[in-house]
Amino acid sequence: MTTIIIGNFDGVHIGHQGLIRRARDLSPTSEVVAVTFDSHPALQTRGEAPPRLTTNQDRERLLIDSGVSRVECLQTTPDLLALDPDAFVEFLQSRIDFSAVVEGADFRFGCRRSGDVKTLGEIGLRRNFKTIVADNVDVALRDGQIVSARSSMVRWLLANGRVADAQRVLGRSYSVTGIVVLGQQRGRQLGYPTANFAQLTSVLPSDGVYSVGVEDAQGRQWRGAASIGSNPTFGEYPRTLEVHVLDMPKNTDLYGQSMRITFHEWLRGMMRFDSVDVLVSQIARDCAQVVA
Repeated sequence: MTTIIIGNFDGVHIGHQGLIRRARDLSPTSEVVAVTFDSHPALQTRGEAPPRLTTNQDRERLLIDSGVSRVECLQTTPDLLALDPDAFVEFLQSRIDFSAVVEGADFRFGCRRSGDVKTLGEIGLRRNFKTIVADNVDVALRDGQIVSARSSMVRWLLANGRVADAQRVLGRSYSVTGIVVLGQQRGRQLGYPTANFAQLTSVLPSDGVYSVGVEDAQGRQWRGAASIGSNPTFGEYPRTLEVHVLDMPKNTDLYGQSMRITFHEWLRGMMRFDSVDVLVSQIARDCAQVVA
């Protein structure tokens, strides 16, 4: 019996993982298929979408690692989004022979999000598949607050620098991938050379300094202190991500490399220092916190 789950699955957080477990319970020896979209439907319907937590490639890998057999990625076209709920299900059945759908209570689908789980259940009775409504997955944050695991909650936590709490909702530390590019080389002059990143794949946490892990394409890993902001001590510059990588062998050439930066802890906010000497002293304390 093939079971499907449908959604954007951005972040593949513990709520998504709960859906997958419920689907896998129904199909322990057969397929569980995640149906998702190549771009967020809101790009078509509203002209803008929430910032991405995962690339399509990372999302597929995370879904499969969580127990999905395969991912069916639909092209988010105006024609697809114009389908009413019944027509959308008919379209899915033309592509996948499924016997059950597992969704959360807040699931919406079809043109203008007009269908819900009640609609899905009614269609299932006519089209011969079961509809299973899975419970929400709640998580306790560091301050004791209980929240539902949602992509929007992860984005809010990142926007407030709460990367450790984002880890609780995701079930793993949050990470982004970027290409190392030539920066102002000011860190080198201060005795703390940094790797500056461009072509970032996902949304950054809020401005500040973070304890991070750094991994290159060969799988080599180091600890680092990451700074996100506009270098206010030296004036106003474009917002950047730069990382001082600890324990890296001298003369290691990172330029042009794709690297993954994994955020572990918020260390402090971004601030303007009265002098370079005060800044250097603070950077030393930041690095000591990373290795503490």
